[in-house]
Amino acid sequence: MIPIAAQELRASFTNVSLRERKAIVLPSEFDALRWDDLDYLGWRNPKLPEVGYVVAQLDDGPAGVLLRQSASRTQSRPQCSWCEDVTLPNDVVYFTAKRTGAAGRSGNTVATLLCSNFECSTNVRKLPPVAYPGFDREAAKLKRIETLQLRARTFIEGIRDGD
Repeated sequence: MIPIAAQELRASFTNVSLRERKAIVLPSEFDALRWDDLDYLGWRNPKLPEVGYVVAQLDDGPAGVLLRQSASRTQSRPQCSWCEDVTLPNDVVYFTAKRTGAAGRSGNTVATLLCSNFECSTNVRKLPPVAYPGFDREAAKLKRIETLQLRARTFIEGIRDGD
């Protein structure tokens, strides 16, 4: 991901009000982020643990969305829709995001299952197990990284389609 300044990061949020944008709390380690290791930037609001933020690099620059964790729980252990890691050491939760524009003002949302603390970039960078003799683990890892970036962009673009 391309490094983003704090002001540009806040300005990138598309599905928030001006009040919500000003209230965005940046990740505590923001100044020390390793941008090259991120496919998207995701974090939780420490004051409001049910609120999360995701920022991805789109063709027209960074775009961010505010997410809300659903209170409901699934019956079985879900799989993250973005990294699709089946050996996750972390929880996966259901997040919703309000659409932008008139659709969002009338209550339309988009939902997804995500790693609870947005660990997807770390998960896809782990070498996968050998699936068969001659399996190229490094190529599989690179494909997982590319797929994660695509899923993050597609999710945010879907929210912005509500304009």
